[in-house]
Amino acid sequence: MKQLEDYVTTIPDFPKEGIMFRDITTILQDPEGLRLAIDMLVDNLKDLDFDVVVGSESRGFLFGAPVAYKMGKGFILARKKGKLPREVISEDYDLEYGTATIEMHKDAIKPGQRAVIIDDLIATGGTTEAIIKLIEREGGKVVRLGFVIELAGLKGREKFKGYDVFSLLTYPGN
Repeated sequence: MKQLEDYVTTIPDFPKEGIMFRDITTILQDPEGLRLAIDMLVDNLKDLDFDVVVGSESRGFLFGAPVAYKMGKGFILARKKGKLPREVISEDYDLEYGTATIEMHKDAIKPGQRAVIIDDLIATGGTTEAIIKLIEREGGKVVRLGFVIELAGLKGREKFKGYDVFSLLTYPGN
């Protein structure tokens, strides 16, 4: 039986020399790989009391929405600036070469709601950190952070001391 890491394709020197790019599209395109990833994410949440799943644009949608569906929870979109049609709350965060803004609908998180954030990858942790700020600003509580892949060399997990964090696969580099 194949393991989840068997579905990840590694592309050396992309997007620049020295980077080992971990491509999750090969998980998504294989029915067994996709099923395995979703089932593993759900297994990490099965005994947790929570209300909603929050996923970040765009690959967080691909993993978070099926998890929410399987667990009978709502799904909240965290999107790039300017993509949501109603009143939003926003948070800026740092990128390698600049800044970006993530937004959620103002009415998406209700005070007291317990949220799980699901994304495909944790690298530096900037996007997830911004989403946590949005959830907490609206009175929600982040009860777990889940990632398909963690790039441990970029130390993103260090931003989340005090939060319950899991990743399905961990790679040592960047």
